[in-house]
Amino acid sequence: MIKIFTDFGFTVRLFTWYSPEQEVIPVNNNEKQTTKWQDAVALQRFQMIAPLQDDGLDPAARIALRRKIALDYGLSEKTVKRYDDAFLLCGFEGLKPQSRKPHNFGNLPENYDELLKEAIQLRREVPGRSVEKIITILELEDRVPPGVLKRSTLQRHLYRAGFGSEHLEVYKDARASSSKRFCKPHRMMLIQGDIKYGICLPIGKNGAMKQTYLSSAIDDHSRYVLFSRFYDNQEGTVVEDTFHNAILRHGAFDRCYFDNGSQYVARQLKLSLAKLSIPISWAPIKSGKSKGKIEKFHQVVDGYLAEARAKKIKTLEDLNHYWEIYLEEYYHKAPHAGIREYYESLGVDVPDAGITPLQEFERDTRPLRFLDAKTVGEAFRHHEKRKVDKGACINFQGRRYETKAALIGNTVEISYDPAAPESITVYPDGMEPFQAVPLKITDYCDQKPVLPPSAEVIEPETSRFLDALEKRREKNMKRAADAISFGNYRKGVKSDV
Repeated sequence: MIKIFTDFGFTVRLFTWYSPEQEVIPVNNNEKQTTKWQDAVALQRFQMIAPLQDDGLDPAARIALRRKIALDYGLSEKTVKRYDDAFLLCGFEGLKPQSRKPHNFGNLPENYDELLKEAIQLRREVPGRSVEKIITILELEDRVPPGVLKRSTLQRHLYRAGFGSEHLEVYKDARASSSKRFCKPHRMMLIQGDIKYGICLPIGKNGAMKQTYLSSAIDDHSRYVLFSRFYDNQEGTVVEDTFHNAILRHGAFDRCYFDNGSQYVARQLKLSLAKLSIPISWAPIKSGKSKGKIEKFHQVVDGYLAEARAKKIKTLEDLNHYWEIYLEEYYHKAPHAGIREYYESLGVDVPDAGITPLQEFERDTRPLRFLDAKTVGEAFRHHEKRKVDKGACINFQGRRYETKAALIGNTVEISYDPAAPESITVYPDGMEPFQAVPLKITDYCDQKPVLPPSAEVIEPETSRFLDALEKRREKNMKRAADAISFGNYRKGVKSDV
């Protein structure tokens, strides 16, 4: 089986292997025979350059691989590069050798090659466009006079270029179904996370049935479950708690891989993981196969849920208790077909008994990288702002917490663990952080709080405000007296004159 990467950005798989030695190259001008010969040569060329289509190759690795291919096939490096460039530019069609038949035959217009390119562009823009509509558009755009292009002729050339209706149907099916499989070579290189619906339990208000949700973090290489727990909700804090515990138990990892659910694109999760230098990758939208490992794991979960119903579990605690046993005693110790398939694809012999996720995780030579528990805990804490009221208290989630009298009227930053929100740390400016405690109303009034020196009331010696008013009044009276004297003086001068 080989893979052909088309211009549409997806993969088409061919399940036949053709060799030009299996058929004598025709010497006549039969069109079908010529096309078959061109396809055979193009397929042979694609087999040659297929390793170069890996997007993960850097420029240096691409050049080295191109030289190796040229050496293996007895060609020049320039020829291999020409094939590669032609494939990137025109897809599989670009690998076909030029036909000796002239391009412009019959009554085709001189700019027919340009018109064909425009027709291909129109078909790619809207794959459902008919040939008649494409001709109409070209005529309306004054690219060709009306009646010059014939439907049968253009349809034949579109088919030869790989843009016939049959080709587009194949491309559409391939786009919806094909997916390149991957597996990291070591543990803790990539962690996949997802949420799955559990069973309903009578854990709601007054014993009402309530949906449960399973949040899991699984290692991409070994399929080992780092942490998995059932919750009574599917909020973003559930995912945070899952990865918080996974990192505490098994250490930091290189990257995590999520779908585009609201829990996995939340700002808090991205911020918490970024503080631990863990980047996030998101699966393409509507691409369930790209998360095949954890989706396969969810089939194991279905088996447990069936057993949980038979056990008639009624509480969330029991659901998680038996789930932990199920993981440790069954899933982690059972041979995993995916691990066998991975090693067999590399040509490595696998024991007849197979390899379990626990064995694969523990025998990996890559060391685990544990982080300080305080550092991890701080990374997953939520931070908010609160104003301290007149009673030196703050409000949080419907409860009041006591702080310090010196912070009355100030806005302070608080942090808390969403899994244990009753423990709140206050970060006041200019002071050491401290734990706020829930407010307790006692039988008697507490003692008067000791205020800081800057907040104590000082007994005044006099009223500085009244003194200042008296001083201003004396100045105003003196100014008025001087004005009257000056007025009399002016009148006396005038009367004398």
